[in-house]
Amino acid sequence: MKIICIGRNYRAHAEELHRDTGLAAETAAEPVWFLKPDTALLRNNDPFYIPAFSQEVHYECELVVRIDRVGRSIAEKFAHRYFSEVGLGIDFTARDLQREAIARGLPWEPAKAFDRSAALSPQFVPLAELGGDVQNLHFELAVNGEVRQQGATGEMLFTVDRIIAAVSQYTTLRMGDLIYTGTPAGVGPVAPGDCLTAKLEGRRLLDFDIK
Repeated sequence: MKIICIGRNYRAHAEELHRDTGLAAETAAEPVWFLKPDTALLRNNDPFYIPAFSQEVHYECELVVRIDRVGRSIAEKFAHRYFSEVGLGIDFTARDLQREAIARGLPWEPAKAFDRSAALSPQFVPLAELGGDVQNLHFELAVNGEVRQQGATGEMLFTVDRIIAAVSQYTTLRMGDLIYTGTPAGVGPVAPGDCLTAKLEGRRLLDFDIK
Protein backbone atom coordinates (compact mmCIF):
# COMPACT_ATOMS: atom_id res chain seq x y z
CA MET A 1 0.00 0.00 0.00
CA LYS A 2 1.34 3.40 -1.03
CA ILE A 3 0.50 6.84 0.31
CA ILE A 4 0.82 9.27 -2.60
CA CYS A 5 0.71 12.95 -1.68
CA ILE A 6 0.14 15.77 -4.16
CA GLY A 7 1.88 19.05 -3.47
CA ARG A 8 0.75 22.58 -4.28
CA ASN A 9 -2.55 21.60 -5.89
CA TYR A 10 -4.39 24.73 -4.71
CA ARG A 11 -3.04 28.07 -5.89
CA ALA A 12 -3.65 29.93 -2.61
CA HIS A 13 -1.73 27.30 -0.66
CA ALA A 14 1.16 27.42 -3.12
CA GLU A 15 1.34 31.14 -2.44
CA GLU A 16 1.24 30.78 1.34
CA LEU A 17 3.91 28.05 1.17
CA HIS A 18 6.08 30.43 -0.84
CA ARG A 19 5.70 33.09 1.85
CA ASP A 20 6.49 30.62 4.62
CA THR A 21 9.32 28.57 3.11
CA GLY A 22 10.55 30.45 0.05
CA LEU A 23 9.49 27.60 -2.21
CA ALA A 24 8.58 28.86 -5.68
CA ALA A 25 4.92 29.82 -5.95
CA GLU A 26 4.74 28.99 -9.65
CA THR A 27 2.75 25.85 -10.40
CA ALA A 28 4.24 22.98 -12.36
CA ALA A 29 2.98 21.69 -15.70
CA GLU A 30 2.37 18.25 -14.15
CA PRO A 31 1.29 17.20 -10.66
CA VAL A 32 4.04 17.30 -8.04
CA TRP A 33 3.94 14.24 -5.81
CA PHE A 34 5.86 12.40 -3.12
CA LEU A 35 5.38 9.24 -1.06
CA LYS A 36 4.86 8.46 2.60
CA PRO A 37 5.45 4.95 3.97
CA ASP A 38 2.63 2.89 5.44
CA THR A 39 4.08 3.55 8.91
CA ALA A 40 2.97 7.16 8.44
CA LEU A 41 -0.70 6.21 8.77
CA LEU A 42 -2.59 7.53 11.80
CA ARG A 43 -5.85 5.58 11.93
CA ASN A 44 -9.11 5.44 13.86
CA ASN A 45 -8.96 9.05 15.08
CA ASP A 46 -6.11 8.11 17.40
CA PRO A 47 -4.27 11.04 19.01
CA PHE A 48 -1.37 12.63 17.15
CA TYR A 49 1.77 12.99 19.26
CA ILE A 50 4.01 15.87 18.23
CA PRO A 51 7.45 14.35 17.52
CA ALA A 52 10.41 15.43 19.63
CA PHE A 53 12.47 16.34 16.55
CA SER A 54 10.21 19.21 15.44
CA GLN A 55 9.19 22.47 17.05
CA GLU A 56 6.63 23.35 14.36
CA VAL A 57 4.31 20.69 12.98
CA HIS A 58 1.58 21.96 10.64
CA TYR A 59 -1.76 20.39 9.68
CA GLU A 60 -2.70 20.11 5.99
CA CYS A 61 -6.22 18.75 5.46
CA GLU A 62 -6.85 16.97 2.16
CA LEU A 63 -9.39 14.94 0.24
CA VAL A 64 -8.16 11.34 0.04
CA VAL A 65 -8.98 8.99 -2.84
CA ARG A 66 -8.63 5.24 -2.33
CA ILE A 67 -7.66 3.23 -5.40
CA ASP A 68 -9.75 0.09 -5.94
CA ARG A 69 -8.25 -1.38 -9.14
CA VAL A 70 -4.75 -2.17 -10.33
CA GLY A 71 -3.60 0.13 -13.09
CA ARG A 72 -0.53 1.41 -14.87
CA SER A 73 -0.18 4.11 -17.55
CA ILE A 74 -3.85 4.96 -17.10
CA ALA A 75 -5.40 7.32 -19.64
CA GLU A 76 -7.00 10.34 -18.01
CA LYS A 77 -10.36 9.57 -19.61
CA PHE A 78 -10.39 6.19 -17.85
CA ALA A 79 -9.04 7.32 -14.48
CA HIS A 80 -12.50 7.61 -12.90
CA ARG A 81 -12.80 3.82 -13.10
CA TYR A 82 -10.04 3.36 -10.54
CA PHE A 83 -11.77 4.78 -7.46
CA SER A 84 -15.26 4.89 -6.02
CA GLU A 85 -14.81 6.19 -2.44
CA VAL A 86 -13.28 9.26 -0.85
CA GLY A 87 -12.28 10.24 2.65
CA LEU A 88 -10.28 12.92 4.43
CA GLY A 89 -6.73 12.99 5.67
CA ILE A 90 -4.19 15.29 7.23
CA ASP A 91 -0.66 15.51 5.88
CA PHE A 92 1.24 16.52 9.00
CA THR A 93 4.41 18.40 8.07
CA ALA A 94 7.41 19.28 10.23
CA ARG A 95 7.63 22.76 8.77
CA ASP A 96 10.89 23.66 10.47
CA LEU A 97 12.56 20.59 8.99
CA GLN A 98 11.02 21.34 5.60
CA ARG A 99 12.38 24.90 5.59
CA GLU A 100 15.85 23.60 6.39
CA ALA A 101 15.64 20.96 3.65
CA ILE A 102 14.51 23.51 1.07
CA ALA A 103 17.29 25.91 2.04
CA ARG A 104 19.92 23.16 1.72
CA GLY A 105 18.44 21.53 -1.38
CA LEU A 106 17.79 18.26 0.46
CA PRO A 107 14.91 15.76 0.21
CA TRP A 108 11.86 16.40 2.39
CA GLU A 109 11.31 12.90 3.81
CA PRO A 110 12.23 13.80 7.42
CA ALA A 111 9.63 16.58 7.29
CA LYS A 112 6.90 14.58 5.57
CA ALA A 113 7.33 10.82 5.97
CA PHE A 114 7.71 10.38 9.72
CA ASP A 115 5.60 7.91 11.70
CA ARG A 116 1.90 8.79 12.04
CA SER A 117 2.24 11.85 9.81
CA ALA A 118 -0.71 10.84 7.61
CA ALA A 119 -3.98 10.97 9.54
CA LEU A 120 -6.72 9.05 7.71
CA SER A 121 -10.45 9.12 8.32
CA PRO A 122 -11.87 5.82 9.63
CA GLN A 123 -14.72 6.15 7.16
CA PHE A 124 -14.63 6.44 3.38
CA VAL A 125 -17.79 7.62 1.63
CA PRO A 126 -18.98 6.20 -1.69
CA LEU A 127 -18.66 8.97 -4.24
CA ALA A 128 -22.16 8.13 -5.47
CA GLU A 129 -23.55 9.24 -2.08
CA LEU A 130 -21.90 12.63 -2.56
CA GLY A 131 -23.35 13.32 -5.99
CA GLY A 132 -20.86 11.38 -8.07
CA ASP A 133 -18.57 14.27 -9.05
CA VAL A 134 -15.23 14.23 -7.26
CA GLN A 135 -14.53 17.74 -8.57
CA ASN A 136 -17.59 19.17 -6.83
CA LEU A 137 -16.90 18.41 -3.17
CA HIS A 138 -16.34 20.66 -0.17
CA PHE A 139 -14.42 19.95 3.01
CA GLU A 140 -13.19 21.88 6.02
CA LEU A 141 -10.85 21.55 8.97
CA ALA A 142 -11.44 23.11 12.38
CA VAL A 143 -8.99 23.50 15.25
CA ASN A 144 -10.69 23.69 18.65
CA GLY A 145 -13.96 24.41 16.86
CA GLU A 146 -12.59 27.27 14.73
CA VAL A 147 -12.60 26.61 10.98
CA ARG A 148 -9.08 27.07 9.63
CA GLN A 149 -9.27 25.46 6.18
CA GLN A 150 -12.02 25.26 3.59
CA GLY A 151 -11.47 23.30 0.41
CA ALA A 152 -13.45 23.01 -2.80
CA THR A 153 -12.18 20.31 -5.13
CA GLY A 154 -13.32 22.37 -8.11
CA GLU A 155 -10.39 24.69 -7.31
CA MET A 156 -7.75 21.99 -7.70
CA LEU A 157 -5.06 22.87 -10.20
CA PHE A 158 -4.92 19.20 -11.24
CA THR A 159 -8.09 17.12 -11.15
CA VAL A 160 -8.19 13.71 -9.50
CA ASP A 161 -8.33 12.06 -12.93
CA ARG A 162 -5.30 14.03 -14.08
CA ILE A 163 -3.41 13.05 -10.93
CA ILE A 164 -4.17 9.36 -11.37
CA ALA A 165 -3.13 9.46 -15.01
CA ALA A 166 0.11 11.31 -14.24
CA VAL A 167 1.21 9.22 -11.27
CA SER A 168 0.39 5.92 -12.99
CA GLN A 169 2.89 6.69 -15.74
CA TYR A 170 5.65 6.15 -13.18
CA THR A 171 4.31 3.68 -10.62
CA THR A 172 1.64 0.98 -10.74
CA LEU A 173 -1.42 1.84 -8.69
CA ARG A 174 -2.73 -1.03 -6.59
CA MET A 175 -5.88 -1.68 -4.62
CA GLY A 176 -5.76 0.20 -1.33
CA ASP A 177 -3.29 2.86 -2.45
CA LEU A 178 -4.19 6.27 -1.05
CA ILE A 179 -3.90 9.58 -2.88
CA TYR A 180 -3.83 12.70 -0.72
CA THR A 181 -4.93 15.23 -3.31
CA GLY A 182 -3.45 18.45 -1.92
CA THR A 183 -4.36 21.00 0.70
CA PRO A 184 -6.08 24.40 0.40
CA ALA A 185 -4.82 27.54 2.09
CA GLY A 186 -5.01 27.99 5.84
CA VAL A 187 -2.38 25.53 7.07
CA GLY A 188 -0.91 26.18 10.49
CA PRO A 189 0.78 24.73 13.56
CA VAL A 190 -0.67 22.32 16.09
CA ALA A 191 -0.04 22.34 19.82
CA PRO A 192 -0.69 19.87 22.64
CA GLY A 193 -4.30 20.11 23.75
CA ASP A 194 -5.66 21.01 20.32
CA CYS A 195 -8.59 19.09 18.88
CA LEU A 196 -8.80 18.69 15.10
CA THR A 197 -12.08 17.97 13.35
CA ALA A 198 -12.70 17.71 9.62
CA LYS A 199 -15.89 17.42 7.60
CA LEU A 200 -16.61 16.33 4.04
CA GLU A 201 -19.89 17.68 2.68
CA GLY A 202 -21.04 18.16 6.27
CA ARG A 203 -20.04 14.65 7.41
CA ARG A 204 -17.58 14.64 10.27
CA LEU A 205 -14.86 12.15 9.33
CA LEU A 206 -11.95 13.24 11.51
CA ASP A 207 -12.05 14.11 15.22
CA PHE A 208 -8.90 13.63 17.28
CA ASP A 209 -6.59 15.29 19.77
CA ILE A 210 -3.04 16.57 19.62
CA LYS A 211 -0.74 15.41 22.41
